[in-house]
Amino acid sequence: MKSVAIGTTPLLECGICEGIWVDVETLQKICAERETQAAVLGMPAHPEEPVKLDTHIMYIPCPVCQQLMNRVNFAHCSAVIVNVCKAHGTWFDKDELRRTVEFIRAGGLEKARTRQLEEIKDEQRRLELARNFNAPMDPVVTGHNYDIPTGVASTAIDLLFELLR
Repeated sequence: MKSVAIGTTPLLECGICEGIWVDVETLQKICAERETQAAVLGMPAHPEEPVKLDTHIMYIPCPVCQQLMNRVNFAHCSAVIVNVCKAHGTWFDKDELRRTVEFIRAGGLEKARTRQLEEIKDEQRRLELARNFNAPMDPVVTGHNYDIPTGVASTAIDLLFELLR
């Protein structure tokens, strides 16, 4: 891999496949700084080609630790599948870094965060409902006495059958 600079940001690029290795700190900088994003968007663009879905999925090793990286949809909704080593960085295949920055600039990260917050709130509501549903019916807390004498219950069932005849 050879060292390349995008603006003032140093990256590593594969001379064969044109993929780019971005360490964790640098990716955070790219996600946060509009100047760095502008530099990425100013990179020489490849002719516009339709995005092809990989039919042959291949896991690649991290250039730092050599462990196989996880394939992840960037921000879980960008449609850009990148290879991530949580400890060391992210591998972007040819043109994926530019597409990722376009996603960020279009407000994709904010939308992803909003969606994640909604999912967390929904899960909290579900857990609260489940907790309340599974809670014992305490007459002191609820103000209701759910202890129905057996004779009353059987009389109610008998009455119900009479009404259905």
